[in-house]
Amino acid sequence: MTNHSLSPLLDPSSALADFAGMNLINGARVPSDARLDVLNPATGRLLAEAAAASVAETDAAVAAALDAGAGWAAMPARARGKAVAAAGRAIAAQSEAIARLLAMETGKALRTECRGEVAVAADLLEFYGGLGSELKGETVPYNPRMLTMTTREPLGVVAAILPWNVPLVLMMLKIAPALVAGNTVVVKASEEAPFATLLCAEILSHHLPAGAVNVVCGTGADCGAALTAHPDVAKITFTGSEGVGQAVYEAGAKKIVPVSLELGGKSPMIVCADANLDKVVEGALSGMRFTRQGQSCTASSRIYVHDDLKDAFVARLRARLDAMVIGDPLDEATEIGTIINARQAATIRSYIARAEATPGAEVIRCGTRPAGAALSPELFELPTLLLGLPEDHPCVTDEIFGPVAVIQGWSDYDDVIARANDSRYGLAATVWTRDLNTALDATARLNAGYVQVNQNLTIQPNVSYGGFGRSGLGKEASLEAMLEHFTRKKTIVMSFDG
Repeated sequence: MTNHSLSPLLDPSSALADFAGMNLINGARVPSDARLDVLNPATGRLLAEAAAASVAETDAAVAAALDAGAGWAAMPARARGKAVAAAGRAIAAQSEAIARLLAMETGKALRTECRGEVAVAADLLEFYGGLGSELKGETVPYNPRMLTMTTREPLGVVAAILPWNVPLVLMMLKIAPALVAGNTVVVKASEEAPFATLLCAEILSHHLPAGAVNVVCGTGADCGAALTAHPDVAKITFTGSEGVGQAVYEAGAKKIVPVSLELGGKSPMIVCADANLDKVVEGALSGMRFTRQGQSCTASSRIYVHDDLKDAFVARLRARLDAMVIGDPLDEATEIGTIINARQAATIRSYIARAEATPGAEVIRCGTRPAGAALSPELFELPTLLLGLPEDHPCVTDEIFGPVAVIQGWSDYDDVIARANDSRYGLAATVWTRDLNTALDATARLNAGYVQVNQNLTIQPNVSYGGFGRSGLGKEASLEAMLEHFTRKKTIVMSFDG
């Protein structure tokens, strides 16, 4: 293993300079022949140039992972786990620098989002690091004159393709179980936000053999497609849009390799008449991921509030959103940052414009855009509440991926369950009630893979997470994810008669 010393306190600006134009291959920074501009969404200015990996550079990353695979797989599982857990502690020790770098490239607020993301990412490495002993097989009572057993083996090279909204948590959800299970990995970083990913991967590489973790940066059309099609990639795990996920799934099908997908969502939040309104309002704030500008697959973007509470709920939610500080992501006072780029901001505004053009609809914009010569106000999208829309309206059916929540009233319980389930997505759902019977019934009937009652937690280590329908395939964040998605089961039958 490599064992480079790290500076006690990393500097985000130095990290940007160090990783500008670089991929991470075989434990070393490798310059790319081409570059991509990465902008700071809060200012609109160039943050740094990222690598734009070619097919040849992507091939080199896969080759490094393949070369490292046999030695890494041969290491005892607990030893692999200890190395991965140590990397988690090293990332936690550099958490402030990583969080600041993440805020600079994603536009998410440092205090409300980025510090927490780094903490969860480090925790995931420690969580999976402790599961090395759980890579167990079974003995099967097939025949008393035979020993019949199963073993768990790594798959080989895993391709992990990341989005820009929570890149560090989603990277660790993929690579931590893959590594502990004995696989090596090639990460395709988001072209919008690659630098915190590179920094965390380099810290990881200091604790692992060279080539166990590699990162390529670039576009999906170039290095992403090359990675998913590569004949030596034995597993693909992807988080991103529904359309790209379908293309990734097709690439895996052509090679007949396993693929896990975490895609979009249009998650319902059902508020019953007996719910605690104060907790419901706070749950809507966190569930809609307003401090992440609504850029979350699990965002509770369809909020169904019982008619008895609807007016009071809207008033209180609006007041809370009006009071939230929208501004510079690095400012400690800031609670809400920026949309990732102008293209996404335009998409969000096009949906809001369609709502404004709908007869009977009400559009409530909350908060105030920041002012300041250093900021780029066009990417600071205001939290927006949409009322009075029909169920077939695009704002109700489509994943907007912005700070836009649709609020609908209801009075009939069976009807609201049916409306909540009327979606091609099935990622998450929440129910707010003080009645146990209602809670049990709703959780059984809601068509979602991650259902919560009276809370709206984000992804947590050891809590199985994944969706139904067009929201994807497979689970993450649990022991199940490591065993089912990053190992293959071998059956061995030994006869005593020979």
